[in-house]
Amino acid sequence: MADYVFGIDVGGTSIKCGLFQADGTIVDKWEIRTRTENNGDEIIPDVAKSVQQKMKEKGIAKEDVAGLGMGVPGPVMADGEVLVAVNLHWGHKKVAAELEAVLGFTVKVGNDANVAALGEMWKGGGRGTKNLVMVTLGTGVGGGIIVDGKIVVGAHGAGGEIGHAAMDPELEASCNCGNNGCLEQFASATGIVRLAEEELASAKEPTVLKPNMISAKAVLDAYKTEDVVAVRIVEDFAKTLGNALAIFACVVDPEIFVIGGGVSKAGQPLIDVIQKYYQRYAFKSCKETPLVQAELGNDAGIYGAAKLALD
Repeated sequence: MADYVFGIDVGGTSIKCGLFQADGTIVDKWEIRTRTENNGDEIIPDVAKSVQQKMKEKGIAKEDVAGLGMGVPGPVMADGEVLVAVNLHWGHKKVAAELEAVLGFTVKVGNDANVAALGEMWKGGGRGTKNLVMVTLGTGVGGGIIVDGKIVVGAHGAGGEIGHAAMDPELEASCNCGNNGCLEQFASATGIVRLAEEELASAKEPTVLKPNMISAKAVLDAYKTEDVVAVRIVEDFAKTLGNALAIFACVVDPEIFVIGGGVSKAGQPLIDVIQKYYQRYAFKSCKETPLVQAELGNDAGIYGAAKLALD
């Protein structure tokens, strides 16, 4: 059995790279710049060059590498073909085939959020499970669904795009995707700011929150001090997210929900209020499904990519 595997997480500004042993022990990690100019034509050659340089540095032969996994920000088909990756300026691109042609070993590619979920299942908050839903609460809401240890890709590469579940289609404000009332309009950092602005426009109680200085962190910090207005905002956020998770549980019945992203750094108080609403709305058989905080942080993508290559 080959001893090593590479995990690559491609972002809009940087590419995180990891070299792992086959058991998941990380040997080295590094970053390179994402060169998105010229329709992102340099990204794949840059990754190949960086991997080859690391193999040379570590004295690793091609036959010692089990493969390379890669997460990219966009829909990915099961054969590693990327349909579109707007932040990379990619259109249709056969990423796995292009990299394999240069490197000479197996390459597998997945959506970055799905791949991060796989990483959390393997070595993070979901260790020991094979069925999980990961929710990433950042500027938007990302997600990944793992069933029986495998990523749910779907027919169009859109499996796990939970941030665009329609929670309130009558909402006047539109989502970046063009629809109205998507989950990420309520549960992302920008969604919390939107909820806060609406609440502050009519709130009568004293609050530490200032209308022109609102951020998700400010709201969550105020929530921990039991600021009355912040409590209402967070309860509104948690009600919508808990309801969404209850719906997802009816579809895939995960063993665990893993909550990650910048918003999740608010910690257990945030997890607890989401869990409260989840249990209120969940189908009886799913009510006790735990919600836990993600553990791998920014490394979830490289761990998941490595695991993708090994499967």
